[in-house]
Amino acid sequence: MQLQSPYQTFKRYRSLQTHRLSTLPIVILMPHSACNCRCVMCDIWKGNHNLKQLTADDIQALMFTLKKLGTQQILMSGGEALLNPNFFRLCEILKQEKIKISLLSTGLTLKKNAANLVRWVDDIILSLDGDEATHDRIRNIPGAFGKMREGIRAVKTLKPDFKITCRTVIHRLNYTVWPQIINSARMLGFDQASFLPADVSSHAFNRQQAWDAPRQHEILLSEEDIDALQMMINNLLIAYKAEFENRFIAESAEKIRNIYYYYAAYHNRNAFPFKKCNAPWVSTVVEADGTVRPCFFHEAYGNINTESFNNIINSESAIAFRKNLHMATNETCVKCVCFLNLSPGTVL
Repeated sequence: MQLQSPYQTFKRYRSLQTHRLSTLPIVILMPHSACNCRCVMCDIWKGNHNLKQLTADDIQALMFTLKKLGTQQILMSGGEALLNPNFFRLCEILKQEKIKISLLSTGLTLKKNAANLVRWVDDIILSLDGDEATHDRIRNIPGAFGKMREGIRAVKTLKPDFKITCRTVIHRLNYTVWPQIINSARMLGFDQASFLPADVSSHAFNRQQAWDAPRQHEILLSEEDIDALQMMINNLLIAYKAEFENRFIAESAEKIRNIYYYYAAYHNRNAFPFKKCNAPWVSTVVEADGTVRPCFFHEAYGNINTESFNNIINSESAIAFRKNLHMATNETCVKCVCFLNLSPGTVL
């Protein structure tokens, strides 16, 4: 990675020390509230009847603050961002400031959008849940794997060096096919594969209320599964040694082992793995209805429809939240599955 200018590095240190954001390297936007999959570990699709989306005017209103705070990367998340009919217009506005755009997608509509994707988006992260049968079953969309394969091929045909990576949520319904997931990622032409455990305890992903125990255990591993998962991980570290060494698998061996420790913690075998994270100091989330959050999992700061983005992220309540957040003891942070730790000197 490149290094920041001394001034930008200083501003990141100042944000961490004062809890007032002097810089904001990463912003996660959710252009559309709906999703075109019905994944078993996510409830976003259950709100498809109540559609919300960001507009070009919304993005224009953000631009002053993004420019002022030196935003380097926008992650387009969802729902499915490509469901927003003005998605590429939003990208066009952001590109006026030369901001890197990463798209997190289900992959179902890549093929028809391939030409615009290689023009306006810098890289794509796709959700991969298993081999073909497992992927389609978890997504509850027949043919989802095949559509993703066609989409990857269409993008790579137009631009062979376009970076497309995959992210897999490992849980009770797919941990047994983990080797097949890695093999599928290779076969599909992904440039890298990443793995994380399933969030079952937060209000993220359109959960109107936290899941109760029976719902959690549809996704969590059982006591017997935990032992099998540990054996699976030990075997993966041997069988896919080359993939770890060449970083085709993004995580280190330690982080992969932490997936076991995360699930084992739900059975009181150990504490939840400690995560070093500075997400609320280096990023923020803007949802499709304008809600602004410090990250996916914590409560909202405000809404861009009623207050300026700049005022929201540096309001008294936002500063107090960051100042009083103790990640080692905060229950949401302790059980977090998707954390970010960005060094002050790193350029994205």
